[in-house]
Parts: sequence; structure tokens; C-alpha cells
Amino acid sequence: MDQNEAPLVNALAEYHRLDRYSFTPPVHRQGRGADPRVLEVLGAQAFRSDVLDSAGLDDRSSSGGYLKKAEQLMAEAVGAEQAFFSTCGSSLSVKAAILAVAAGKG
Repeated sequence: MDQNEAPLVNALAEYHRLDRYSFTPPVHRQGRGADPRVLEVLGAQAFRSDVLDSAGLDDRSSSGGYLKKAEQLMAEAVGAEQAFFSTCGSSLSVKAAILAVAAGKG
């Protein structure tokens, strides 16, 4: 595999090129509808790439293959059989990793 590929970045660039508008929760509309006070402090650019996978990029049920390809690239890069990306936050992701490799019951 070509480790210079960036499937999710490419999908996000295409999403922006198409100038889509998503009917998702307000925080996932690239800053549209964000509180003006927040925009004043963070700027609109901080929100530009905040999109839901299912709103145009990729997800596990309706896939353009971007997520799967990116996970395969990651697995190869670190010498793993498989890799999974998580958007659940670091604490939950660490717990999931521990449970995935822990032996025994409980």
C-alpha cells in the first residue's frame, strides 16, 4: 500500500469541493449556526472539517471505502492485522483496546 495516500483527507476535500450542506446536529455543520461568541474566539476555520461520516464522507453501513482504506493503511503502517478508528474519545478508546486484548471473563 502507498503510505502517502490519505483517503479521509481526500474524501473531506471532495466534500468541501461539492459545497454540501448537512442537515445534521448544528455542531456538525462546519460552523454554520455556531454561537457568534465561539466563532469570535475560535474562528470559523476551526469548524470547517467537522462533518459526520454519514453526512457525506463514509461510514461502515454506506461506504465509499475511504474509512476502510485508511484503517488498512494504518494497520500496515504499525504492523497490525487490523486497525480501527474511533471518535469516542481517548478514555473509551483505551478501554475498548484493553477489553479487546484482555483474556478471561469479567
